[in-house]
Amino acid sequence: MRALVVRAFGDPDVLEVADVPVPAPGPGQIRVKVAGSSVNPIDLSTRSGALAHGGLLVRAPVTAIGWDVAGTVDAVGAGVTRFAAGDAVVGLRDILSSVPGAQAEQVVLDQSAVARAPQSASLVEAATLPLNGLTADGALALSGVGPGDTLLVTGAAGAVGGYVLQLAALRGVRTIAVASAADEALVRELGASDFVARADTLAQPVRDVVPGGVDAVIDTAVLGIAAHEALRGGGTFVALVRPFAPPPIRGTRVLVHESFADGARLAELSALVDAGHLTLRVAGTLPLSEAAQAHERFVQGGLRGRLVLVP
Repeated sequence: MRALVVRAFGDPDVLEVADVPVPAPGPGQIRVKVAGSSVNPIDLSTRSGALAHGGLLVRAPVTAIGWDVAGTVDAVGAGVTRFAAGDAVVGLRDILSSVPGAQAEQVVLDQSAVARAPQSASLVEAATLPLNGLTADGALALSGVGPGDTLLVTGAAGAVGGYVLQLAALRGVRTIAVASAADEALVRELGASDFVARADTLAQPVRDVVPGGVDAVIDTAVLGIAAHEALRGGGTFVALVRPFAPPPIRGTRVLVHESFADGARLAELSALVDAGHLTLRVAGTLPLSEAAQAHERFVQGGLRGRLVLVP
């Protein structure tokens, strides 16, 4: 079967569609016939070697690509009780050393990493939910905000930021969205309470909206200290990229959210999609053979949603 791999780290042209053995599900695992897998920053970091250089990826002759998956169960291993062949599912592969990755014709996952796909969306749309939805949900939980609290969301028009806005609105949290001026209508539609246009200096414009500073920040745009300066003393800053987390000055807490496969919570997020509370956004679809173009397009920026690779 075909799977996206790299044999040497580097620019997008190192991506290769290779023939690999069809994986067999072991005990407690399911095999998914992939309908779509979205391209995420972690895929670019895997391909470039940034994860390996940072000690976060085991070096191997062949490295597989892809975390997100949506598709149909086509085989189950011993002891699997939650899923059967033919079920439409979404899931997350978070063990980067496994081959193949999610950007392949088939992938094997632990049943604990999988949930039923939203019934109201196509599988290609559903492929944008697992990693970004779980990241947004986990970061929001880590921030500790509740009804009436103020939350600054950087990169609010992006895939993770958009989910944060919608999930925060469900909790009664007042959100201040940071995005380009052209995205104000979009982020307000996603539930932003207030809007601040992206600029070189952020603290004062945010403090003009929330005197004294916000209770918490979720920094999906990796602005670091520039976003931290908008945080009140003793507030909570949630970073998504550990090397760019700012220091905890003024009594603040700086936490780094690490995403992981959580089928139970993913099932709850899938239900929120069907209830109309979460919006799935596909920026475009490409075949596996055009993965390099997808990576190049991602680097250019400006995507409002995720590119999805289709086997």
